[in-house]
Amino acid sequence: MRAVGIIFATILVAVVATNEVHQTYDNDHQHQRSSPASSRQAVNVDPAELQSDFWRQTAQETLKAKLQEEPIASKAKNVIYFIADGMSSQTIAATRMYLGNENKMLSFEQFPYLATAKTYCVNRQVADSACTATAYLSGVKTNYGMINVGPHVPRYNCAYNRTESEFLGLLKWAQDSGMATGVVTNARITHATPAGAYASVANRDWEDDSAVTSGGCDATKYPDVAQQLVHGEVGKNLNVALGGGRRHFVPKTQMDDESVAGYRSDGRNLIDEWKAVHPNNAAYVWNKTALQSIDIANTENVLGLFDTGHIQFNLEIDELQLGAVKPKLTEMVDAALKMLTKNKDKGFFLFVEGARIDMAHHDSRPRLALDETAEFSRAIELARAATSVEDTLIVVSSDHGHTMTYNGYPKRGNDILGIGGVSDEDGLPYTTLSYANGEGYYTTYKQENPAERADISGYDFTDYHTLYMATVPLDSESHGGEDVAVFASGPMGHIFRGNMEQNVLPDLIAYAARIGQYKEDGGQDGEPGSAHAVAVCIQLMVVCGMSALLSQLKW
Repeated sequence: MRAVGIIFATILVAVVATNEVHQTYDNDHQHQRSSPASSRQAVNVDPAELQSDFWRQTAQETLKAKLQEEPIASKAKNVIYFIADGMSSQTIAATRMYLGNENKMLSFEQFPYLATAKTYCVNRQVADSACTATAYLSGVKTNYGMINVGPHVPRYNCAYNRTESEFLGLLKWAQDSGMATGVVTNARITHATPAGAYASVANRDWEDDSAVTSGGCDATKYPDVAQQLVHGEVGKNLNVALGGGRRHFVPKTQMDDESVAGYRSDGRNLIDEWKAVHPNNAAYVWNKTALQSIDIANTENVLGLFDTGHIQFNLEIDELQLGAVKPKLTEMVDAALKMLTKNKDKGFFLFVEGARIDMAHHDSRPRLALDETAEFSRAIELARAATSVEDTLIVVSSDHGHTMTYNGYPKRGNDILGIGGVSDEDGLPYTTLSYANGEGYYTTYKQENPAERADISGYDFTDYHTLYMATVPLDSESHGGEDVAVFASGPMGHIFRGNMEQNVLPDLIAYAARIGQYKEDGGQDGEPGSAHAVAVCIQLMVVCGMSALLSQLKW
């Protein structure tokens, strides 16, 4: 019980512990001064907001709601872990405007608990989706481009000891505890983020054997991601796996369900092999109609591969009228929950990625990114409504940010995706949303004279194909290195607070669900029941009230 005492003491210590703008400089801080006329006018503002009492009352109502919140200190029977790829805080704020107005709240912003996580890789200041997936799913920070392989191994290496260097995290711990498990994404199921749930590779691009061999490695010794989904320790035991990426499961000599040739060079059809691994009560589906026609009661395993590559953006599905074939994120989450909630005794663990936010940002197309964020929010709203806050922990975060900024001084009610103002330097308009780098550079500056900005006033910003302004030319806009938000609701959600390293998140989730090293039948230090004893200590502190506890100790 020595470990319990140390943790208890540590917790106690932690508790105690468009008008012309003129620029002036005051104490090294830059301020804006608007003309008196513009400061007197409010545009598209609720009349109630013009009264000071409105804001005071809003603050009082928020305080009252906060005081009434009570932590749920019991074990989380179920866990739903949502990751929005590339969802920065600016993306969240802009999506509020996309959906309504500045006061709008996305579904997960209404969760009671909020933290922030630091996203860097071991060897990079700005992370990618592979090293971050390793951190927030398996609890280890590693090198850029690597998934569930220790940071002592260089990327692209295929001469390391797999037994000593590879590991898995939350999904394995959940399966070891008897929980039903699922992975859902609207990217390729073999892409970096979903791969972090079930695979270990020294290069995220090794999605099929042809990529492994082209990297000079032996695919029979270092299996690709698709093969690990079908035959891997975690992959083969997933009850639900939904996403895109059929090409990595089908050989080059065969056509997939939509008559597109595969990428595999070993001649293996891993879809057929998955069916052989799951000969009974299993379903392979490749379109939305088939997904929604699954006999849930008599099906234990589902593999859904809905595109040869990534599933289309929501706006593309609507524009191209693909709704009968391509499922959206909400529809995949709905199907997964119907499958997983059958495991009423042991509970379930569902990992969900909203992948296309990131890809839209890389293309410098914020309309797509905001729409994908809105769909992500709807999927979380669906999940919260379909489960009980009393027994289901929902955690929402992002792997990394992007360089999109929400800037300028636009009036209230201005179109978030439109013109934000006019520069007082060159007299040309600028958009409220813009990027630090990316392909948008080539539409921001004149081709014949890159030193001059182009006039963007004639651009059609209602078209989601339109590239937005960017400062530095890159063929693909880059990630951002800022911290990301972590939202939590449900049992033990209150432990998701403050700023932390991203690799701490799996420990918090595992502790809440009592899986992995926090299983109730044994603790990290090998003492029977030690994790449960720690849980009791913390729960007593929460239930009894920290102030009462400290007063008893005469602190």
